[in-house]
Amino acid sequence: MSFTTPSSASSSPLPDTTQPWHTLDIEQALEHLESDPDRGLTPAQISQRQQQYGLNELTETGGRSPLAILWDQFTNIMLVMLIAVAIVSAILDLGNGVFPKDAIAIFAIVILNGLLGYLQESRAEKALAALKRLSSPKVRVLRDGKLMEISGKELVPGDVMLLEAGVQVSADGRLIEAQNLQIRESALTGEAEAVHKQPDAQLSEDAPLGDRITLVFQGTEVIQGRAKVLVTNTGMQTELGRIATMLQSVETEATPLQQRMSQLGNVLVSGSLILVALVVVGGMLNRGLGLFEELLEVSLSMAVAVVPEGLPAVVTVTLAIGTQRMVRRHALIRKLPAVETLGSVTTICSDKTGTLTQNKMVVQFVHTPGDTFAVTGEGYAPIGEFRIQESAITVEDYPDLQTLLTACVVCNDARLQQEKQEWTILGDPTEGALLSLAGKAGFFEESLRQQLPRVAEFPFSSERKRMSAIAQTQNGEEVTSYIMFTKGSPELILERCTRIQEGELTPEQRGQILAQNNQMAGKGLRVLGFAYKLLSDIPPDGAWEDSEQELIWLGLVGMLDAPRPEVREAVAQCREAGIRPVMITGDHQLTARAIATNLGIAKEGDIVLTGQELQKLSQAELEQQVNQVSIYARVSPEHKLRIVQALQTQGEFVAMTGDGVNDAPALKQADIGVAMGITGTDVSKEASDMILLDDNFATIVHAVEEGRVVYTNIRRFIKYILGSNIGEVLTIASAPLIGLGGVPLSPLQILWMNLVTDGLPALALAMEPAEPNVMRRPPYNPRESIFARGLGLYMVRIGIILAILTIILMVWAYNYAQESGDPDRWKTMVFTTLCLAQMGHAIAIRSDTQLTVQLNPFSNPYVLSAVTLTTALQLMLIYVAPLRDFFGTHWLSPQELLICLGFSALMFVWIELEKLVINWFRRRQTAIG
Repeated sequence: MSFTTPSSASSSPLPDTTQPWHTLDIEQALEHLESDPDRGLTPAQISQRQQQYGLNELTETGGRSPLAILWDQFTNIMLVMLIAVAIVSAILDLGNGVFPKDAIAIFAIVILNGLLGYLQESRAEKALAALKRLSSPKVRVLRDGKLMEISGKELVPGDVMLLEAGVQVSADGRLIEAQNLQIRESALTGEAEAVHKQPDAQLSEDAPLGDRITLVFQGTEVIQGRAKVLVTNTGMQTELGRIATMLQSVETEATPLQQRMSQLGNVLVSGSLILVALVVVGGMLNRGLGLFEELLEVSLSMAVAVVPEGLPAVVTVTLAIGTQRMVRRHALIRKLPAVETLGSVTTICSDKTGTLTQNKMVVQFVHTPGDTFAVTGEGYAPIGEFRIQESAITVEDYPDLQTLLTACVVCNDARLQQEKQEWTILGDPTEGALLSLAGKAGFFEESLRQQLPRVAEFPFSSERKRMSAIAQTQNGEEVTSYIMFTKGSPELILERCTRIQEGELTPEQRGQILAQNNQMAGKGLRVLGFAYKLLSDIPPDGAWEDSEQELIWLGLVGMLDAPRPEVREAVAQCREAGIRPVMITGDHQLTARAIATNLGIAKEGDIVLTGQELQKLSQAELEQQVNQVSIYARVSPEHKLRIVQALQTQGEFVAMTGDGVNDAPALKQADIGVAMGITGTDVSKEASDMILLDDNFATIVHAVEEGRVVYTNIRRFIKYILGSNIGEVLTIASAPLIGLGGVPLSPLQILWMNLVTDGLPALALAMEPAEPNVMRRPPYNPRESIFARGLGLYMVRIGIILAILTIILMVWAYNYAQESGDPDRWKTMVFTTLCLAQMGHAIAIRSDTQLTVQLNPFSNPYVLSAVTLTTALQLMLIYVAPLRDFFGTHWLSPQELLICLGFSALMFVWIELEKLVINWFRRRQTAIG
């Protein structure tokens, strides 16, 4: 074969790197990239390719700057209106020679709300930065016939790089040669087991990423062996780069709460402007142009009254309280709005390994030539029973089983150990499961390895698909013989067996063993075959072909990454709550189906869609199928992203779990991205909204429950706050229309009501415990209006009742004050009545149907505390001279205060009467039905 010379390289066009490299053999790949496997690239080729392909690094597209995020906060329509109100108020006060304290207070609220929004949004996305950390800083390459170490950034397609155990792969590449190469690709594929790479394998073009054993990928880790690799892709053209591109192409949408708050702002501001126009026009028609300034002051007070200034702070604190409750249930919230968003989830797409399962291989069945044993127990703990037809057996009565368990321990490189009451393994999970199995029968490595010390081995390789361990047997101090235990692929082990322990291995027995193997594999079990052979001498190194012949068959061991015991109940709870669980895994479809059926995610016969099948579907075809499929197997990163997008197109609100780098785009696309706290990569955590501290599916369900509670409480205090605001606005608007002189409430007093009188009880209402049926109903439509399900009607109705009560008092108090010698005292009576009425409202609104006397006052003691504190603060504004001067209130006599309290109590009485009427009507409807 001839290779390009430096002179011809500089004039020829550069090779195209967008090839299905796993389908090309070594010679084709080298020829396409014009590279020499023994010398690498020439300096001229390197220079030209560095100019063409650029540095081997991930590039970042520009996002919003901090200044842009801050500016966006002040474009909120409610804050814009408050800014306008503050400016007009300042002009009026300065024009009258008065210190503009109202304007300063309003500006302060605007700035605080703006900063609050900025702090929530300004958390920079660090997923790309975490991706960049996966790049290897140094790499060994062959260039111009010389071995050198260079920065990973300098790699170009066509470079020949050398890999060995412990290094991180710096670029995507095609294997040229490899010696027992194992690479952990969990960051890309999500599967923890190391992949055995083979340079000469023949692969189809549609082979999944995890099956492309002729390729290596940037960001993965070499566990064992060494290799020479032809670099095929660098920078954004690598698989890691493709993930970075997908990650940056995902657009972040507003959460349901953000959309609802925006809708609320639009409605409030529009309604306020209409009402202001009506009041100004009506007042001028009624009383002439001379009162324009007074009408303008009324309008300013109405504008301040309609905006719930305390609402953003109350919502933020409520969400923060929700995050604290979720942390206690092992869910860490990274983005505050995600707390409420969880309550809207309709579909949970979950990975299998570690989330639905324990991420611990557990042996389920053992099959010997004479018997089949079911094995109980959880995790790696060597605690459990061997059973035949549901009856526990004694292992000593089954010699075949004893020999097989001995093989499990001797032919094993793992270690089983107990740390702080928990059994863990060092080494391969499959081998750990075998040690746990043997331990359940009292066969432990410490004692067995003294009785049968290992003296040699034929290690596992991907070509042989088996391993053998040779131990010496002793009679006293004399070594009498050796025994070789072999484990591996059942079909390949069985081919090399000629006997079972009782005699010859017949064709019928072979057929039965293969049928049993297929039956266990069909249940999604990982199956290993075991055999042994007596030897007179230790075989020489590399003599495995001759030694591993004429073996004696021992049996089959079937294991599974067992489901978490609590997940089945969580799945049932999901279904009761109207949430559909979906499994998306990189594992094989038989295993996926077995776990999904076991947990209740799918039923027998349900469709399993594989990555290869999904690849052939258009997005429109996938959208048609996505609501019928509950199991996806052998999927790649872009498949996960497509599945989430298809579900969202069908109107689903999706929570998506993930732990690998490959999951980051789908986590960011999902309405709720859920990363794993134990096994998750930094990339997945940075792309997520929530992190599971225990990697447990059941924790997601607990978090959804908390999200529903938070949304219910947010609706409760919005009803409370806006009912009050509507009452304030109508009260203020009525004053000039009925001919009362002056504005009943100043902007400063309104701010006090909106921030303190409304704010403190609202925070207390946010602490209401969950309703009994919170997880026994379907999720509310995430796109429903904030005013849906009667909330809008309630606010208007209660606002009108509050206004009527206050206006009646206002008319009486106005006439009373004109005769009392303090003509402005009526304003303080109006102010006090509105504030105290809200206290009764806060107590009554805890339940929509139960009377206050029926509720346990200590189920939410914060409400009574908030009402007591707020009432005391309100009285201080009247009776503490400095506060009275600052807020412009007047001293009230005990009789006047009692009158205010009497009118306020009518608000509580009205709401309780409403509950009685509603309950009577519902009972009547039930009786008729």
